[in-house]
Amino acid sequence: MNISDDEKRKIINRLRRLEGQVRGLQKMIDENRDCHDVLILLAGIRKALDATGDVILEKFLDSCQADFREGKGDVEEMISAVRLARG
Repeated sequence: MNISDDEKRKIINRLRRLEGQVRGLQKMIDENRDCHDVLILLAGIRKALDATGDVILEKFLDSCQADFREGKGDVEEMISAVRLARG
């Protein structure tokens, strides 16, 4: 997958924010915080992780599209990537 340094930086920043949120979730559990608050943060983490996965999938599909234009595309690899991204 070919992504620019700027795009890579953005993805890494998203993942670092997610890492901080997961640490916050761990702390909430350790402190016996209200279940509703924990679930709200958990839902936010899931959405942010899905959004990050969508960005990565989009970059992968962009590179697949370029491969198909050059006659080197692999449909099975593309389908596999989409399935992995969708869980």
